[in-house]
Amino acid sequence: MVKVTENSLRDGQQSLLATRMRIEDMIEAAKLFEQVGFHSVEVWGGATYDTCLRYLKEDPFERLATFKEIFKKTPIQMLLRGQNLIGYRHYADDVVREFIRLSAMYGVDIFRIFDALNDIRNLEVSIEEVKKQGKHAQGTICYTTSPVHSVKGFVKFAKELEKRGCDSIALKDMAGLLSPMVAFELIKALKENISVPIALHSHSTAGFAFGSHLKAIEAGVDIVDLANSALAEGTSHPCTQSMVMTLKGTEFDTGLDIELMEKAAEILKVNRRKYKKFESEYNLIDTRVLLSQIPGGMISNMANQLKEQNALHRIDEVYLEIPRVRKDFGYPPLVTPSSQIVGTQAVLNVLLKERYKQITTESKNLIKGLYGQTPAPVSEELKAKIIAMGEECITSRPADAIPPELNTAKQESEGFAKSATDVISYAIFGAVAKKYFDERAMGRLEPESIATFEDYGSEPLAKEFFVTLHGEQYQVKIEGSGAKEEGVRPFFVRIDGELKEVFIESEQEDLQTLRTTTGKKNTSMPQAIAPGHIVPPMPGNLTKIKVQVGDVVKEGDVVAVVEAMKMEHEVVASVSGEVKEIYAREGAQAQNHVAIMLIG
Repeated sequence: MVKVTENSLRDGQQSLLATRMRIEDMIEAAKLFEQVGFHSVEVWGGATYDTCLRYLKEDPFERLATFKEIFKKTPIQMLLRGQNLIGYRHYADDVVREFIRLSAMYGVDIFRIFDALNDIRNLEVSIEEVKKQGKHAQGTICYTTSPVHSVKGFVKFAKELEKRGCDSIALKDMAGLLSPMVAFELIKALKENISVPIALHSHSTAGFAFGSHLKAIEAGVDIVDLANSALAEGTSHPCTQSMVMTLKGTEFDTGLDIELMEKAAEILKVNRRKYKKFESEYNLIDTRVLLSQIPGGMISNMANQLKEQNALHRIDEVYLEIPRVRKDFGYPPLVTPSSQIVGTQAVLNVLLKERYKQITTESKNLIKGLYGQTPAPVSEELKAKIIAMGEECITSRPADAIPPELNTAKQESEGFAKSATDVISYAIFGAVAKKYFDERAMGRLEPESIATFEDYGSEPLAKEFFVTLHGEQYQVKIEGSGAKEEGVRPFFVRIDGELKEVFIESEQEDLQTLRTTTGKKNTSMPQAIAPGHIVPPMPGNLTKIKVQVGDVVKEGDVVAVVEAMKMEHEVVASVSGEVKEIYAREGAQAQNHVAIMLIG
């Protein structure tokens, strides 16, 4: 009998809907999943934690507690990025231990623990703490292909995981690169060398994951990760119902109740429609992944990044650049956070028309060894460039260089953190978590809208939300709409109490042709027209301004930091001189063509 882990409520909706599905749209399906008989359900971890705070305005631990109320007999599983936890950098050991303690307390039974570089040193503390909490530690191999990766090497790493006390081993194929024949060879080798159960996790991006799962089952895999038909295939996983029926009546029969799965599918299919705006055109089968090795979520993120730069037509150049950057960086598997690091650096290399003209903070840290040991040596040319900037490379366990962070987080969050889970959210996500707590305190936890104008038809409506523009918050209330005439529909909107009439000339999803009879023009951040105007390399959240008016800076000095694609990007001075004006403030949304300060 083969066991099944149901992935649709976490990785399925993360892969297809940018992780935007709200807890309210998963509860009824979850109640049915509880009765199916799954080995486990993956409902937490990965990008869900960040998305809850940043976009959905949900407390991630409350989401976990809600699922625990539902799943009494089915174990809850989460994806944990080792020393990165559910963030995008390494955290101190005390933060790692506290996060795992709280996660176990609130309901996680199985912790799938991976490291983007397959560096065992980045997994040891997590594995140890999971075992201490009496929970199931599933060590993970990140599968990829390169001149330095092999079946023999993956088996060796699996032995290291088992030696550290892992209760099971997962083979994580995040980009869907595992072909059926290699799946048979690798699973067979693992079963011959490992005594604990083996799980397979593979995405359908390249189109052969279903076949790879069948060959893995033939080779003796114990657990397979699948997704309900409502959130399966494409960049998600093979379909649960299809696999259950394929194995029915064989020695591998799962024994699962397909009728319950179909009832859950009907619920999820209906609820999926709400998230149409988050559906990516890149979530179908895309065999280019076999050359670029880009996971599905990374493809859609890069497309959005390029679209914001009016450079979507250059995505094929980025496809070609990614393998080159990956080689320079020592062939890391492309999984969070290494996929974002490599992808963002490739985008910059293409947009700036010069390779490594600007290197992101995370790229520097990867080159320096702060993420761990890469599978192959990093380009010596890149290392030399980093060292010339005054940076130092390390070879020790990265977390050994990070001082304890938990007490500092407690002190800094005093006053707005109301619980231990609030403190850990702040310790990991800083400003993102604080913004959530501030909005919670003001009673303004309004999630981003998932509806489009066409959803409203001509019926009267009342929807209220808050919009932050250039650091200023506006109260927006849609009070009604008129009849559509000659392709134009009027909407009646109040902005900060002032009534405005908005006409939508196109009801397409991009809504690019929006005009209003009245409006408040923001001129605080001018278009870049002078050599001393400093602009960010790409649009994003202005998380830090490192200078003040009157400061004297040199060309190349870091004057600000912008967060885009969950990565930090340094904004450097393009000229030497005195900071004359600062047009923006921290927390504002910066655009790549709009100046944030003037140096002269």
